[in-house]
Amino acid sequence: MIRVDNISKSFAGKPVLRNLSFEVPDGRITALLGANGAGKTSCLRIVCGLLKADGGRVLVGNADPALDPRGARRQLGVVGDREGLYERLTVREYLDIFARMQGLSGKALAQALAAVREELELGALWDRRTKGFSQGERMKVSLARALVHRPQHLILDEPTRGLDVLAVRLLRKTLLRLRAAGTTILFSSHVMPEVAELSDRVLVMAAGQIVGAGTPEQLAAESGCSNLEDSFVALAYGQRPSVAIAQGEPA
Repeated sequence: MIRVDNISKSFAGKPVLRNLSFEVPDGRITALLGANGAGKTSCLRIVCGLLKADGGRVLVGNADPALDPRGARRQLGVVGDREGLYERLTVREYLDIFARMQGLSGKALAQALAAVREELELGALWDRRTKGFSQGERMKVSLARALVHRPQHLILDEPTRGLDVLAVRLLRKTLLRLRAAGTTILFSSHVMPEVAELSDRVLVMAAGQIVGAGTPEQLAAESGCSNLEDSFVALAYGQRPSVAIAQGEPA
């Protein structure tokens, strides 16, 4: 389980997160929705230990990323908003480095690399340098890096951005398989149909706070809307979708 308890964060005196609290249970896919500037990426970076909160606490399993970053990272797999690939390395070399950084060696290392190669269909890319890879190929390698050490918790920031249909299908299949195996999954997205199809629970953020939480169906009922996209507009922007469209806001 990931637990976010009353965290706050400001930049240059401007609040970005305001006493934010939520839980992400094991074996569930939780989506984090919000307009640009709502605080999603800052929240995810604090959970990953890449950013320190001004107040509050985060637990990743039994580890606090602020106090025990190594302990938290051993339990985490992260696909961030930048792939972070080393273009002179082959996929095999790249994943080997990250697996070793997570403490894998010998037979366990070989088994981990073989498993992630098969699961993410990386055979054709395995001995190619990552320079020149398509967006979908880059995502597959980033996801493989996040999963090679079999973490209990997975965090993804806008994972379907720029992907083609086949890459999205592979990502969806992988996330559903991981959920079935009990993995804790938290991801941010702007793609409402994908969120509605994948998510067990949706958290809607606005101005650094949670303004709605529940299944897509529960959010629709709460906001008096017929679908998740309209529910998001109503909750995040505080107005009915028809009004937001008329004022030029995204809906």
